[in-house]
Amino acid sequence: MRFAATKLAGFDEVAALPGVEDLNLELADSIFEEAGRLAGGVLGPLNRVGDKQGSRLENGVVRTPDGWAEAYRAFVDGGWNSVPFDPDHGGQGLPWLVSIVLQEMWTSANMAFSLCPMLTQGAVEAISHHGTEAQKTLFLPKLISGEWTGTMNLTEPQAGSDVGAVRTRAVKQGDHYLITGQKIFITYGDHEMTENIVHLVLARTPDAPPGVKGISLFVVPKYLVGPNGDIQGRNDLRCASLEHKMGIHASPTAVMAYGDNGGAIGTLVGEENKGLQYMFTMMNNARLSVGLEGVAIAERATQHAAAYARDRVQSRDVAGTDSKGVTIVHHPDVRRMLLTMRSLTEASRALAYLAASSLDVAKRHHDPEVRKARQAVVDLLIPVVKGWGTEVGSEVAAIGVQVHGGMGYIEETGAAQFMRDAKIAEIYEGTNGIQANDLIGRKLTRDGGQTAKSFIARMRDIDAGLDAAGAELAGLRAALTEGIAALDSATDWILESQKGDPRDAAAGAVAFMRLWGTVAGGWLLAKGALAAKSELAQGGADEKFLKAKIVTARFYGEQILPRASSLKVMATAGSATVMAMAEDAF
Repeated sequence: MRFAATKLAGFDEVAALPGVEDLNLELADSIFEEAGRLAGGVLGPLNRVGDKQGSRLENGVVRTPDGWAEAYRAFVDGGWNSVPFDPDHGGQGLPWLVSIVLQEMWTSANMAFSLCPMLTQGAVEAISHHGTEAQKTLFLPKLISGEWTGTMNLTEPQAGSDVGAVRTRAVKQGDHYLITGQKIFITYGDHEMTENIVHLVLARTPDAPPGVKGISLFVVPKYLVGPNGDIQGRNDLRCASLEHKMGIHASPTAVMAYGDNGGAIGTLVGEENKGLQYMFTMMNNARLSVGLEGVAIAERATQHAAAYARDRVQSRDVAGTDSKGVTIVHHPDVRRMLLTMRSLTEASRALAYLAASSLDVAKRHHDPEVRKARQAVVDLLIPVVKGWGTEVGSEVAAIGVQVHGGMGYIEETGAAQFMRDAKIAEIYEGTNGIQANDLIGRKLTRDGGQTAKSFIARMRDIDAGLDAAGAELAGLRAALTEGIAALDSATDWILESQKGDPRDAAAGAVAFMRLWGTVAGGWLLAKGALAAKSELAQGGADEKFLKAKIVTARFYGEQILPRASSLKVMATAGSATVMAMAEDAF
């Protein structure tokens, strides 16, 4: 994590930004070490407990698993919820690059637990950017401290990802609105860990225009809040049921009912009919965090599989003469699986951290032109981090089960839980097909591809360094050169195809998203290999660690980057075959 933050994501650039002048590597290290103790000592041991017990609804009350409330109190008491937020409302004002390292720890230790502060984080972002002064005063201090938690209420049974089809109603009554309707898939929609839960709810006013242009956003607390922030009566909302899920059992995924008795009281965020615009502030924040969930589960699965492979004795060494069995880490195919897991995890982590540091520059840099350019990079990377990063999480978790062999299919080993938990991240905050369409339909084309082409040119700049590194990285250099060329060509094709039949680009959108992640991840691992070689040349560094970085990058060049060529073919195949089969033939 430290290597990715400092060598690949630009920690020094972030530490020099306005508002974080006191940040240095020594301070960051102390933060990371303390967070690691909480993650490993408190959250990690509850992961299996939460999976087995789950959250449950009893007589209208949501009960979280044993130890959950105490762990959340330790999390809040440690100040961890407030790390990246505005000091004016009680935050610590640290950059997102620091926060994302912490988020990876929480998620890797206990994904189901980590979802609660992640949703609160999104609520803070939405209210901070778009809320009224009264809403900021009432809700931000408690949300930032973690004393209250937040949620995002978008989805309805009939609407799914089509939020323009929501039916939840908001009728104005004096200085507030009465909210009626039902929302589904609400993560931590109800629980008893905090004294209040602040719901951000998408709803439609009676005279709103149809579709997404008629959506408004409302703050609807579980308990009504007085003008001085004091808790008053229960609002007219309830958890109607909890979903029974494949994974993340401990995370209460609620069906929320609003207005059984006339209407839940809510206050408008910003202006009417601009709710979707405001909610995207929350969603983009969440998409970066969900992409990191893929990284975090991949890391947990990788550590788990490596530990098993070092311990499990089975079969003799294919290169040896001794008939005795050896631990399976000796076997080439197991080594291949472990290095696949490791290299994909490290590549996706580096890309997520780069997006986080770019977000810091976009928010804090003194030059508005630099902020604008870096925000464009963030916008480009978010769907890739979310889409490709979560696919990496599922792929790595599945390989982890395979490393365990038959024991991987047995729940007690823990490998199966990682696989079950990881899958939801590919669906959260818009399925990965939606992320891919966002990439090609908005993020790539809105500036004519200029940001994408600039990023590709930036990746090409590494070639001279790889060339100078000589034979050790020659294979990586060749694979990366070919991968960048494939990405560049596919980008041109997608841009051109948008001028014709839109189905052509859409049919290859997911492959294009994977292509971006695969190549950008390879570029970052190549940067890491060069940084490792430089540190080795200086002496005195952790030689074993740095040599492993070089081998991991070489493996990625041999085994992962070759995917780029086939992904280009898939991304640019067009829609003729995809659309050729009659609908009733499916």
